[in-house]
Amino acid sequence: MSGHSKWSTIKHKKGATDAKRGKIFTKIIKEITVAARMGGGDPETNPRLRSALISARSENMPKDTFERAIKKGTGDLEGVDYEEILYEGYGPGGVAVLVECLTDNRNRTIAEVRQVFNKAGGNVGTDGCVAWMFDKKGLIIVNKEDSDEETLMELALDAGAEDIKEETQSFEIICEPADFEAVKETIDAADIKYEMAEITMIPQNMTKVEGKDAEQMINFMDAMDDCDDIQKFYSNADIPDEAFDAM
Repeated sequence: MSGHSKWSTIKHKKGATDAKRGKIFTKIIKEITVAARMGGGDPETNPRLRSALISARSENMPKDTFERAIKKGTGDLEGVDYEEILYEGYGPGGVAVLVECLTDNRNRTIAEVRQVFNKAGGNVGTDGCVAWMFDKKGLIIVNKEDSDEETLMELALDAGAEDIKEETQSFEIICEPADFEAVKETIDAADIKYEMAEITMIPQNMTKVEGKDAEQMINFMDAMDDCDDIQKFYSNADIPDEAFDAM
């Protein structure tokens, strides 16, 4: 049980991107297209597409927009063929960073990713250099105002969750990716609101960044949000709340 939320970077990311709806739509449309191409256009049988559509609806994306993206993925409409690429590297203060990209031009994307890293004083590394520091998990974050630990323990653990961690203002429900849908459906059925629910990469250990490194890391995250080819990014940076407040 830790007092400081190690997901402050995720919360900051969400707050930063909420003001950039156009870029959010672009990234979600890419994800819907790729999900439909890989697993078909029926969200009932395609978990990745189902998750992407939840994101689309949470951002109030028009129905015809995401339906068109599905049709491009299934080939019913002409669309762009996106390639999935994972980059690894080190950010300010030596923090580990994973960057997931969807692109139609690999050369353009690596050039843009390198530029973002270099500007922040970091560098893109070789394949496998930091991926081993992260575990792929399902993560659901519930605000303490919306539920209590005992209720969540009873519901989530019975549904297959492996751990529930208490943070300052929230509870973190962690599960294996294969159990994510069952755990999420159980929380939904109990009508419990959550701040975040997705399959993500959780760092095994955190690296605290302060002062100039913390400021650079926040700017680094903003720059990655601004890059159209970057879908998601993960780091093991533990940034003090005061750093966000100061900026």
